[in-house]
Amino acid sequence: MKLLKYLVTVVLLIGAGTSIWVYYPHYQLYQMKKNTVKASEPDNQVSYLSYFKNTKADTLHHLALGDSVIRGVGADQSENMVTQFSNLLSEQAHKKIEFDNRGINGITSGELNQLVQAGQFDESIKQADIITINVGGNDIIHAAKGLDLQSVFKTYDQLQADFTQNLSAITARVSKLNPHATVVLLELYNPLSPDNQMYSLADKLLPKWNVHIYEVAKRLPSSIVIETTKVINGDHLQNLSADGVHPNLAGYTAISEQMIYQFKHQYRKTAA
Repeated sequence: MKLLKYLVTVVLLIGAGTSIWVYYPHYQLYQMKKNTVKASEPDNQVSYLSYFKNTKADTLHHLALGDSVIRGVGADQSENMVTQFSNLLSEQAHKKIEFDNRGINGITSGELNQLVQAGQFDESIKQADIITINVGGNDIIHAAKGLDLQSVFKTYDQLQADFTQNLSAITARVSKLNPHATVVLLELYNPLSPDNQMYSLADKLLPKWNVHIYEVAKRLPSSIVIETTKVINGDHLQNLSADGVHPNLAGYTAISEQMIYQFKHQYRKTAA
């Protein structure tokens, strides 16, 4: 009987530990989003949109770094997120927006970090007013190839730690080169259908990943994290292209509109 009680206790402790590991990030993410300062609250600060609208410069520079989502795979080049967002911002800020899309298909966070540290984008970074960065999806895709579910669990924490280290290094160099630029990061979204056997697992693990994106953003002088998961998820599969991974025209439009929405409704942090 004592042995049985011991085994039951061990099982319950393991279950509790797993639940905390999986569900606590959901709570963290909720708190981070809840604590994001909104422009609708009374204060002397201004929203991102108001800041760019009121800046003296007639032309703003938008640099985009990252993977195939930045590049715009899944839609025509004139319909990608970078182009659409730049056009929307131009209309609403009444400024000319010059954008530079440096997205590279298949790039991982480690590879992007190497390019950034090597000075590949230095001049563009120094000139940019807005720097959009999306990376990390390929880290997971490359790591998960050929692995079973148990192996994915075993490697996830290390994979996430490596990603966080890379993103931190990328954004640290960006801020060092241009502390006045607004850095825009995007949440990693779950492209799987709810019918997919991996959907539930992915939906549980992604908040754990995205928490670290918000933590990196908090350390930057001026930053915003776009809630991509609001418009690309199991309820909005119509926003995905035929490959089931990348957004289509509707998806990139939805992300661009989400970006503008947050630019309107969130305060801009300023460099010290």
